[in-house]
Amino acid sequence: MTGEDGVQPDRSLGSQATRAAAWSGVSTVVLRLGTLIVGIVLARILTPEQFGIYAVALTVQSILITVADLGLSADLIRSKEPERIAPTVATLGLVMGTVMTAITFGFSTTLAALLGSPAAAPAIAVLSFTLVLAGATVVPYAMLQRRFQQREMFVVGVADFLVSTTVTLLLIAAGFGVMGLAIGRVAAQIVSSAMQFALARVRPRYGIDRSMLRPVLAFGVPIAAANLLSWALLNVDNIVLARVAGATALGYYVLAFNISSWPMSALAHVVRSVSLPYFARSTRGGEGLAALTAAAWAGALPAGAVLAALAAPLIEVVYGPKWLPAAPVLAALGVYGSLRVVFDIFAGYLYAKGHSGPVLVIQIIWLVVLTAAMMFATRAYGIVGAGWAHVLVAIVVILPAYLIALRVADVHARDFLREAWWPTVATIPTVATAILARVLFPAALPALLVGGFAAVTTYGVLMWPWLVRRLREMRRVTTATASGGSRA
Repeated sequence: MTGEDGVQPDRSLGSQATRAAAWSGVSTVVLRLGTLIVGIVLARILTPEQFGIYAVALTVQSILITVADLGLSADLIRSKEPERIAPTVATLGLVMGTVMTAITFGFSTTLAALLGSPAAAPAIAVLSFTLVLAGATVVPYAMLQRRFQQREMFVVGVADFLVSTTVTLLLIAAGFGVMGLAIGRVAAQIVSSAMQFALARVRPRYGIDRSMLRPVLAFGVPIAAANLLSWALLNVDNIVLARVAGATALGYYVLAFNISSWPMSALAHVVRSVSLPYFARSTRGGEGLAALTAAAWAGALPAGAVLAALAAPLIEVVYGPKWLPAAPVLAALGVYGSLRVVFDIFAGYLYAKGHSGPVLVIQIIWLVVLTAAMMFATRAYGIVGAGWAHVLVAIVVILPAYLIALRVADVHARDFLREAWWPTVATIPTVATAILARVLFPAALPALLVGGFAAVTTYGVLMWPWLVRRLREMRRVTTATASGGSRA
């Protein structure tokens, strides 16, 4: 038996979230591995300059696609009346997506020139059509997330990947270059959009309920603005580098950023897929937040740090010597990626508890401070300076800001510190073993294999007691949540 929005009341919230997280993890591993392989192929076909040009176009698309959502999917996920607000949400999403597509297509040349890469204009124009597709699928996407249907999202992701890869590689082989990447992305989104409607079993329904319009916008607009700022934060470095250092330097930087995002994006995707619906319904509050944050930090910090330590041999073995100028950037971006996973969890918790305003304020502060830091650091130290600017701003400004916002929401920093100190300490000897392997084995492949194995072994031995204790506590929390759900 299912409720009106497809949620199964006879299954505990903890059980649904756990199953969804498992499917999300499988999806992330499979799709990230596929993306990695395709990225390696493309890196050996395309030049750093071509990578930079596409990065400029994708930056524009990534920032604007958040506006098409208007924060509507988050409101639908947490709503107690999803069927009632769905037509209003669908209409607003479609209208915004259409408007953003028209604006982006019409001003593609201007946008490319402003970003210092006129050659990116055709790709920007093509990618603009993804905006209307994203706006049109707000409701089915939100319903899949709300119902913890991560298995269906996995199927959508696989179809998206296969279509994008096939079309892109065929067009690049035919001589389309950067345009092949853009057309492949649009083709994939057309297929995934249709599949979302089918798998969510959502029939397009449009209309405006005026009684729901104001509360929907009141909650969604701050989230949309925060998401827009968040994407701007992730891409302000691309914008600065494109104008200050040029497309070739941007190509090296994007490759380093992509590598640093391998484990971080995987962890963040799993967390985001379940955190909002889980926190929105859970009564565990700060206890559940501290447990999830500690678990994510225990995975994110060593992954980012080891990637940084083995950056040069990794890039040389996987992508080729022509990409080695990207290696020094990884030292900074690995650390930054770890912090970003934690910030995503904090933001998800605040959204779920209705505190979208503080997240917006933090994003504004972040964007302003980071832009200034990036301008200075890039001019002074190039792409390496851009990477360390991320770390400095995140630690000095953003982490304290999030802790203050959580304190207002009655969550204390000591809960996180109590759980996160040991993974932090254990990362130090883990990184040391990776660095030692680089010293003892000058050749790239032995350094990568020995260093990676030594780091994983060291961290596993040091973290085993902590991991056993955390699993016991998570089992206790899940059991308590399930009991509370059955009583409700």
